[in-house]
Amino acid sequence: MNIRIKVLLACLTVALSGVQAFAINERAGTSASAFLKIDAGSPRAQALGNAYVSIADGPEALFWNPAGAASATTRELQFAYLDYLQGYKARTLAYLQPLGKTIIGVTFNYMDMDGFDFRGDYGELRSESGTPVRNFVGSLSVARGFFSQKLQIGGTAKYITERLYNGEGYNNYDNVGFDVGAKLRLVNWLGLGGALVNIGDKEEMPRGLRLGADLNTRYFTISGEYMKYRDDDYRYGVGLEVHIPEDLLQVARFDLRVGYYSRENTGINEEDSWQKTLGLEETSKVSFGFGLYSSELFGYGASLDYAVTPFGALGTSQQIAVSIQF
Repeated sequence: MNIRIKVLLACLTVALSGVQAFAINERAGTSASAFLKIDAGSPRAQALGNAYVSIADGPEALFWNPAGAASATTRELQFAYLDYLQGYKARTLAYLQPLGKTIIGVTFNYMDMDGFDFRGDYGELRSESGTPVRNFVGSLSVARGFFSQKLQIGGTAKYITERLYNGEGYNNYDNVGFDVGAKLRLVNWLGLGGALVNIGDKEEMPRGLRLGADLNTRYFTISGEYMKYRDDDYRYGVGLEVHIPEDLLQVARFDLRVGYYSRENTGINEEDSWQKTLGLEETSKVSFGFGLYSSELFGYGASLDYAVTPFGALGTSQQIAVSIQF
């Protein structure tokens, strides 16, 4: 791997981790595929401060905890778009297919990054050619519920491709990884969940552990999660989701979400923006979002989810997803 590729990987790791240089873990950059830690495909997880492993369900579960897909009762298709930081974007497609009590899930996640400054061996600025970063993840998941869905387990196999431009051409890196997860709900109001993600060559993937719990009622859910990646310090997230049931609105169910995630702050947003209006120009730890779900849209179930996270001087991350059940 030449020096330009190493520099590009290091810069991408910093941008995607969203932390200040002095706060980077000593192992940062020692695993490839840093983009696997981004919550692409999961607006709900993003809005809840990444506190999602115990409540993950539907197509979004395939990106966070594959066990959550076991609750699906119909076919479901979801498309999500993430506008992340520094020109990094992700487009994800997920599909669930029930086969008896077993659920099969398939996902495609394409990510790229524009606007990267290329430098030569002596630091001189070079013209950009093509798209400097192109990443792809395709996965196949299997999930199943037991004991009337009180226990759910699932697993994912994924194929990972990174294409990094070094100023002269693309370098390709291919890999295979695995996720395994479980959810346990002994009583309706308490849930537990856990997942091991990015299992494989530890030098090639950011292997991680997620553990979480949630308290839920008809009108709200409180969730918490602990997560540790091998190339980062441990993190935790907490989220609150307020539910307005569909039978009350007579149109759709509405969920309002807010979350907190223990990442470091990333400078001050100096622009005149909504972050300043809300006093959030100096924080990168809070997130917001909402969800709409209707069970009778043209005879189908349909949902819309949105999430936004301010990242201080780095900008703002936004994600939207639409899905249909049929």
